[in-house]
Amino acid sequence: MTNYFLPVWIGALILLILIVQIPATAIVLSRLFKALNRHFPLEPHRPTPDLLGMVSVVVPTLNEAARISPCLSGLSRQSYEVREILVVDSNSTDGTGEMVQTTAQRDPRFRLITDDPLPADWVGRPWALHTGFLHSSPKSEWVLGVDADTQPSPALAATLVKTAIAQGYDLISLSCQFILKYPGELWLQPALLITLIYRFGPPDTHPTSPERVMANGQCFLCRRSVLEAMNGYTSAKGSFCDDVTLARHVAARGYKVGFLDGANLLKVRMYDGFRDTWEGWGRSLDLKDASSVAQLWGDLGLLLAVQGLPLPILVLSLGCWRFLPLSNPLVLILLGLNLFWLTVRFALCGAITSAYDLSVAQGKWIFWLSPLADPLAVVRLFISASRKPTQWRGRVYP
Repeated sequence: MTNYFLPVWIGALILLILIVQIPATAIVLSRLFKALNRHFPLEPHRPTPDLLGMVSVVVPTLNEAARISPCLSGLSRQSYEVREILVVDSNSTDGTGEMVQTTAQRDPRFRLITDDPLPADWVGRPWALHTGFLHSSPKSEWVLGVDADTQPSPALAATLVKTAIAQGYDLISLSCQFILKYPGELWLQPALLITLIYRFGPPDTHPTSPERVMANGQCFLCRRSVLEAMNGYTSAKGSFCDDVTLARHVAARGYKVGFLDGANLLKVRMYDGFRDTWEGWGRSLDLKDASSVAQLWGDLGLLLAVQGLPLPILVLSLGCWRFLPLSNPLVLILLGLNLFWLTVRFALCGAITSAYDLSVAQGKWIFWLSPLADPLAVVRLFISASRKPTQWRGRVYP
């Protein structure tokens, strides 16, 4: 029979882990249960005459020639609700500007703007968006920021504006459907996405405070009057997660902010392979520029407890099972709790499948092994939270 007793130091370590994991379990489960009351992904709406000329679209670019074509094509298929499409380019050297000018010959709503040199206290993306906002028509009631790597549905702008008006939103951003292709990203990217779900819950779950607001700058619709009141994007000028930073500032001013499921309206091909995903998406996913120090490290501690530790604990226990006192209550609780979280994580693979387009994926089955990348995803966030980015989208920052 296995010994009932534990060495004192092992018992203390297990107790310490449980003291962290049990409250973290309650917090994360409360967020996951909110998914039971969330709405389905937005369905496309047809434009109506009352929307005529309501929207100015702003697209920030820097050397996007390899991936901007689907975005330009999708935006050109927006209907009469879109007054203008301003592509703000930061002196690309790969032919991005020429591609935009070619599109403008077919669709006069497109206009290419080159932004001024980047000020020392700005990050490139919010600077480009701010430039686009300043150059946009004051007749447009809404400003829609769209990233160059997205693939918009023809109904995107009309659906966003109709939803915002019907539900009284001042700012809406959408989660999108990720296009995954290579095995490395199929394994790592879902684990990184889960870190957001554990921290903030699924889209459209209505946070209780501005500090818990989420946003996605890949598709970011805001009332012009709100942007004017916020002095454009200046409140997020130094942020590498400018979307979340601005959305939280807007929410703190009392405006209604929504983060909705846009899987039916927007696809995105962000990064190629494991390394690109690790370096690119992992760099800003910690959201430290939009969070207090306490919130950031509290969230990271929570992720460590429910996402980073379960797999290592179970693997270590499996290797040492002959020496574990399985009749000890602390050991049973530890193993049961971590097995529970690993089971939840595999179940969440099924829950998040609508967030992915795997039609071109190589080795689709690897997606279902993404829970095995969870400890690595948590490590990536700890690394990111400890460092200030020095490079971003081709720019170097001091």
